[in-house]
Amino acid sequence: MQIPKRKSEKNNQFKPDYLITKAKFEELQKNLEHLLKQRPGAAEDVARLSQLGDFSENAEYQLAKGRLRGINSAIFSLEQELNKAVIIDSQKQTNTVQLGHRVTVTNNQNQQKIYQILGSKETNPQQGIISHNSPLGTALLGKKIGETISFKAGDKEVFYKIIRIE
Repeated sequence: MQIPKRKSEKNNQFKPDYLITKAKFEELQKNLEHLLKQRPGAAEDVARLSQLGDFSENAEYQLAKGRLRGINSAIFSLEQELNKAVIIDSQKQTNTVQLGHRVTVTNNQNQQKIYQILGSKETNPQQGIISHNSPLGTALLGKKIGETISFKAGDKEVFYKIIRIE
């Protein structure tokens, strides 16, 4: 028997992206360690407050229980993410654009821009970090220095020429 899917699961058009850098992996591990240290104290609070009597009118107990649930949920989520993580290796070759590379491009007005191509969880367009799933990231992957790429940005087509791959 197949389990029915929720509407949110049916409409989810994005595949999970587990690609992260080693620095992001270490950051997630530190967050997990911090939460694991918090959990015993939160569990003690719940146990202590449960002894005060009626749960339905014990607001402190309800808050402590909610805090413990939040910590447990975050721990589960981080463990899942760390178990499925695929670390992006720094690429030695710079003949073609690959995941993890910094790419210098120029646009039609001869303005230079530098983009680093990473996984979806680490994107920050203001700092020039783009996803490999983005239109620009997808267009850049596999291209060589001197090639011109194009992609749709809204209703217009944008052209970039690859100047440098690091």
